[in-house]
Amino acid sequence: MEARMSRPHHRLLVWRRAMDLARRIYVLTRELPEDERFGLVSQLRRASVSVPSNIAEGACRGSRKEMERFLMIARGSLGELDTQLRLVGSMDMADVDPVLFDVEQLFALMGGLARKLRAETDGSQAARRRLTSRIAAD
Repeated sequence: MEARMSRPHHRLLVWRRAMDLARRIYVLTRELPEDERFGLVSQLRRASVSVPSNIAEGACRGSRKEMERFLMIARGSLGELDTQLRLVGSMDMADVDPVLFDVEQLFALMGGLARKLRAETDGSQAARRRLTSRIAAD
């Protein structure tokens, strides 16, 4: 049951892709050996859920600075996920190449969003400095 898209993060492509990746991780981890249920399965699932969760938290905080901060936390979780997937692949537990491709695409999307947020933050800080210097000159 898909609810109407009404929260700030629902409009973000990066959040939607992170949600898709988390679903793929849940499907992939069903294939892993039963004895990994409390090991890699748990770690993969936790890291994958952390990515869209942190993007959502940042978006709902309402500031560019907070969004950028939580986006970096989400990228850290994506890095954990990348490492865990590579371990699974190196141990021939599952074919992780298609999921790693999605991870790389998500890294790129997150990097682009982070650059955009930084540019907007830098631009608004420069505008505030210009305004402050004009007010001080008057």
